[in-house]
Amino acid sequence: MKAKNAASGAGAMQKMLDVIERVGNKVPHPVVIFLALTGLVMVMSHVLYMFGVSVTYDALNLQTHTLEPTTVAVRSLLTGEGIRFILTSMIRNFMTFGPVGIILVAMIGVGLAEEAGLMKALIHKMVMVAPSRAITFILVFAGAMSSIATDAGYLVLIPLGAAAFLTLGRHPLAGLAAAYAGVAAVFTANVLIAPLDGILTEITNDAIHLIDPTKSLDITANFYFSVVSTFVLAIAVTLVSEKVVEPRLGPYHGEMDAGPGKSAALTTAEQKGLRYAFWATVALFIVVASLTLPSGAPLRHAETGALIGNSPLMDSLIVLIMLAFLVSGAAYGIGAGTMTSLVAGINAIVKTFAGLAGLLFLFLVMSQFIAYFNYSNMATITAVNMADWLKSANFPTLALLVGFVVVIFLLDIILTGGIPKWAIFAPIFVPLFMQLGVGPELVLAAYRVGDAPVNPLTPMMPYFPMIVVFAQKYDKNAGVGTIVSLMLPFTAVVFVAWTLLLVGWFLLGIPLGPG
Repeated sequence: MKAKNAASGAGAMQKMLDVIERVGNKVPHPVVIFLALTGLVMVMSHVLYMFGVSVTYDALNLQTHTLEPTTVAVRSLLTGEGIRFILTSMIRNFMTFGPVGIILVAMIGVGLAEEAGLMKALIHKMVMVAPSRAITFILVFAGAMSSIATDAGYLVLIPLGAAAFLTLGRHPLAGLAAAYAGVAAVFTANVLIAPLDGILTEITNDAIHLIDPTKSLDITANFYFSVVSTFVLAIAVTLVSEKVVEPRLGPYHGEMDAGPGKSAALTTAEQKGLRYAFWATVALFIVVASLTLPSGAPLRHAETGALIGNSPLMDSLIVLIMLAFLVSGAAYGIGAGTMTSLVAGINAIVKTFAGLAGLLFLFLVMSQFIAYFNYSNMATITAVNMADWLKSANFPTLALLVGFVVVIFLLDIILTGGIPKWAIFAPIFVPLFMQLGVGPELVLAAYRVGDAPVNPLTPMMPYFPMIVVFAQKYDKNAGVGTIVSLMLPFTAVVFVAWTLLLVGWFLLGIPLGPG
């Protein structure tokens, strides 16, 4: 009877996800969606402006690290000032849209490496060496770790996950979804100290000083919790992938044939190419180490000598990753005989850029929508009002902590940037929880839990359209609904598992980090 009920429950969930996919894929092209949203923002901004909607709150100035009373009112995009903004900011909005530059630079190296055959050979080698059942966990764990390199995981790991699954004869969209969940839904957890940790800790300390100027958190304040979270969530995402997502997709019947699997050996040319790529990568690593490790090295911070956080090394990670793929891809092409001239390499990069045309046009439209939405101040006003409501709800401490996580989770749908949200919430909730006897390190951990799980679902995530493009390589009919239906189980399980881990940590009183 229990097995029958479980099967019935699983069937109901599969049907629900199928409905979500069908409905989602019937929505118009993403460009049309963002054009419609842009129009909606214009109209709403003017209506709210006419009603004089505004909010006043104490905000942290990230330059002076002081608390400043701030009044934010809705700004209309249909007034003279708003129309001037629309007409004068279009090029700036597109040029400053982060994913544009990152993708163009990173794909120089990634595109050449893929055209040369390095990516295919590396995936083949990984499939031969790694245990078949461990591939999913490896992809997810690597996705979580990729936050140390900011956005590189979106560009490299997600398509690699799809290709690795295809090579094993498994559904490539399952590999894409597992890698995407690791990169996006577990973004604020890591077994290493990531650049984001330093910024969030700095904002937290500014909020702490409102109550106790003598107290500060170290950058490792959440380190224990982050490490445990990484392993727990990697296991949870792996189970969702293999027990829910992949069975729902079933066997892959796409136009692309499954790869050679574990049994086929690399050809002599591929082996030679990989040897060339390995030694080229070693040489590049030595060069980067010489620019990084010595005291006063160019990639260290000029004043503090730091490597992590605000340093040239962290700022140059995307360029270094591009160089790694460019050098190793060229070396592989020379060794394997697939890249015989400089012109061939240039043509490979041009071909890669040509394939990005549709995505870049979408980014042009998307960047305008996000800029207009931010200009209107509607997201900030929504965030402050939700924070005020939660603060005045008089929940018990544990309920308030969970409510805080839920509010951050919901707000991340429209306000995806982790730093701007924390600049609003930290001055409100860090002092509040401190007065309730809850340490600021726990408040920061709760913010991490709420901020990441919804990332794979929200169209406001800049890389969401790119994931749709990756999926269409294997399923021409894939659309927004496909990605949402794939990622919804991951978001739900990560959110619940991570929240329960936080609650358990709170109840047991376990230290969240050293000291």
